[in-house]
Amino acid sequence: MNEERALLEFVNVTGTSRKTYRLQDISFSLPAGFMAGIAGENGAGKTTMFEYIMNPKRQYAGSILLNGKEVHDDYVSLRQQIGFVSEKNQFFMEKSARENAKLAACLFDRWDYDLFEKTMKEMGVSSTKQLSKLSRGEYMKFQTAYAMAHHPVLYLLDEVTAGMDPVFRIDYFKLLQSLMEDEDISVLMISHIQEEMERKMDYIGIMEEGRLISWEESV
Repeated sequence: MNEERALLEFVNVTGTSRKTYRLQDISFSLPAGFMAGIAGENGAGKTTMFEYIMNPKRQYAGSILLNGKEVHDDYVSLRQQIGFVSEKNQFFMEKSARENAKLAACLFDRWDYDLFEKTMKEMGVSSTKQLSKLSRGEYMKFQTAYAMAHHPVLYLLDEVTAGMDPVFRIDYFKLLQSLMEDEDISVLMISHIQEEMERKMDYIGIMEEGRLISWEESV
């Protein structure tokens, strides 16, 4: 692994918006080239952490840094550098995966359509299928291929393995591990399945009631 340069940092992040769950004094550092998982029960604040990063409006006090820069100082640039996979993502559900991918070319500077098609094929999902007809597992696979196609440096994965069959979960983590061959990339996954992440991740965090009660390197 590479020298531990921080890719993503939360520094005393506390929520200020009444519209989302308020996180309380969250601090951690995720080095470049590593995978991390944050576990916790539903309502612990895991998804809110991602919302604080992805929402164009700043909803927190403290700092969220990507490669040393506050993410909300330049939201357009931020969006180029993060691959976000979540059921809350909005796509054109009446269109096919391929049609959605072609529309993405105007959104991302480094869009790679060939990589999108290649990844979809490797994961066994038809790119001609309408998004509304995909199973939950297929929809997460589509989003992963979509995220990979714009070459982000940080992947944020929101409960992606829920609904996937056990065999594909193994393949999915192998796919994530292959991303780590690029030492400038990091992965942050949130899940309620702590045991699954303990076996796969370099760092493990635990959240309870809006607080990050632990953040440790996995043994």
